[in-house]
Order: sequence, then C-alpha cells, then structure tokens
Amino acid sequence: MFVYGDCMAVCYILYTYVSVHMCINTTICIFFSRGLSASNHRNREDSWFKSLFVRKVDPRKDAHSHLLTKNEESNLYKIQFHNVKPECLDAYNQLCEETLPSIHNDKYYPCELVGTWNTWYGEQDQAVHMWRYRGGYPALTEVMSKLRQNKEFMKYREERGKMLLSRRNQLLLEFSFWNEPIPRKGPNIYELRSYQLRPGTMIEWGNYWARAIGYRQHNSEAVGGFFSQIGNLYMVHHLWAYKDLEAREATRNAAWQHEGWDEVVYYTVPLIQHMDSRIMIPMKASPLQ
Repeated sequence: MFVYGDCMAVCYILYTYVSVHMCINTTICIFFSRGLSASNHRNREDSWFKSLFVRKVDPRKDAHSHLLTKNEESNLYKIQFHNVKPECLDAYNQLCEETLPSIHNDKYYPCELVGTWNTWYGEQDQAVHMWRYRGGYPALTEVMSKLRQNKEFMKYREERGKMLLSRRNQLLLEFSFWNEPIPRKGPNIYELRSYQLRPGTMIEWGNYWARAIGYRQHNSEAVGGFFSQIGNLYMVHHLWAYKDLEAREATRNAAWQHEGWDEVVYYTVPLIQHMDSRIMIPMKASPLQ
C-alpha cells in the first residue's frame, strides 16, 4: 500500500510532466505563430518587390489583326466548306466548274477565286473554296450585292442547295510573313492545316511562325497563311502544295534538319487547342493546280 509520502511524490511527478509539456507546446505555438507571421510578412515584401519587375501589358491602340497583316489595305479572304451528298459530288463539281470561273474572270466583281478543291483525305465528300476580295470588307459587300442581282448565280445557289448536307464559311486575313497565294501549274496536291489556338495567343503564334516560314520555303511548298476574323475565332489555316504524298513526307522530314525548327514546334504546340489536316485535289476550275 502507498503511504502518504509516496502519493505526494507521484503527484509531484505528474505535475512536473504536465507543466513541461504545456510549456513545450506553448513555445512551439508561439514559434510557429511568429514564424508564420514573419513568413507572411516576407511574402508580402517579396510580392511587392517582384511586382516592380512584372512585365506590363503595352496599352496598344492597334488591333491584333493590324499587327499581323501586311497593311491596312490587306486582302480579305473567304473560305467555304461544303459537305456534299455523296451521290451528288460529280454533279456538284460540274456545277461549280460551270459557274465559279465566270465570276472569277468578270472584272465587274472585285473578287478572285484563289482555289477550289475536293477533300481527298480528311472529311470525305467535301468541297473547299477560297476567294480573295481586294479592298477588304467594302469589296465583299459589293460582290454580295451584285451577285444577288445575278440570275445565273442565284440559279446556281438554288441547284447547289439541293446537293449539300451542310456548309460553313470563315472570313480570313493573311499573315504578313506569308506570300500571297498566286496561281500555279500542276499537278499538285494541297494540304490545308487548320489550327484552333487558345484565345490570346495569336500574336505569339505569329512571332514564332514569322521565323518558322523561312524553314519551309525551299521547295516552294508554302502557298498561304491566314487567320480568322469572322467564324471560328483564333483559327489559323496554313495552305501547302506538294507534288504527291511522298514529296510531302520528304519535305516535312527535311524541315527537322534545319536548326531552329524543333524549337518552333516545341513552343507553338502548347498554343494549340485542336488541329486538323486535309489533303485536297484541285478541281478543273481552280487557279491553284
């Protein structure tokens, strides 16, 4: 049995144990609290200090399109995608070949047919047309107004409508660092590579490709480069010409032998949300053969 003295000893030991631990915990809390406070203070100081060196956005008064195009009088382009009923594709092509050149060759209309194609690989039973309007939006408005008075064209639209499953278009501007697409002799196949960019990255894309295009002009494969103004926004289209699929593969592989091409690819891929490739065959009426 414990005697009174033993009980007093045990109580003293327990009191000492509890007091020491309370003191330690209190010390830790104070240390942690002070450390956290000091850390927050340092973070605020660092944040303020770093803010002095953050790159400020240049309050430009120019639209991005003005920074990327050749000049204020840049050509306006329209690209059309027509998904044709499979059983109507031959009749559709014949209808286009009978109608589109007449508009292209008539000086009454301030527009030119850049190219007209059937998709070979990619979206099947599809036709792609590209028009150029010299003079921008006023030229486009003038052409649309005049075509509404053209009975032959309105008949063409009516017949065309019976052959289509769907259609869509975009209005485009051309990048300043690409050559303007001009007629060329064939036979060639054409690749239309379309990139949906992340919003806000068009200037960055243009900066990289202004340098990259130099790596892809050795075989005259670069036809045109465009970005959307109306339709799907932040959309880029690159148009390339090759003799055949084998030439395409060889040309694209050769680009990797140029110092700097890999860097361009590395930095532009993260800008892309979605990309698509069409291999296209020119119609008989296409200025790009």
